Amino acid sequence: MKLNQLSPAEGSIKKSKRKGRGPGSGLGKTSGRGHKGQKSRSGGGVRPGFEGGQMPLTRRLPKRGFTNIFAKVYSEVNLKQLNNFESDTVITPELLKEAGVIKKLNDGVKILGNGELDKKLTVRAHKFSKAAQEKIEAAGGKAEVI
Repeated sequence: MKLNQLSPAEGSIKKSKRKGRGPGSGLGKTSGRGHKGQKSRSGGGVRPGFEGGQMPLTRRLPKRGFTNIFAKVYSEVNLKQLNNFESDTVITPELLKEAGVIKKLNDGVKILGNGELDKKLTVRAHKFSKAAQEKIEAAGGKAEVI
């Protein structure tokens, strides 16, 4: 098979609607917009969430709480995820990102105590839960706060 012999699968390519090309096309004159009204005009239409003058859902629902824009967001790592590394490894946030354990560093990394650690590791992170710190030290490793 050659590149010039390739063709798309049957039924996968559909011709686009050619609007405003005469009455025979079925989409001539008003091009499927109907006569008059807000939606027939160029640039016409309503904004997202508009309900025709009815009080919009976003305004009908009660508002509660607030979002703290200064809150720190930590990337969380459980102890069981650290078992993938070799013994005596120095684990840093950059190493965790390279290994694909975390996607983003955010404001830092917090190590949580879920699971067991059966390797001696030196873990450098921004925060540790008490359980995580105890389990790392029980396995013979070190928990260092950056």
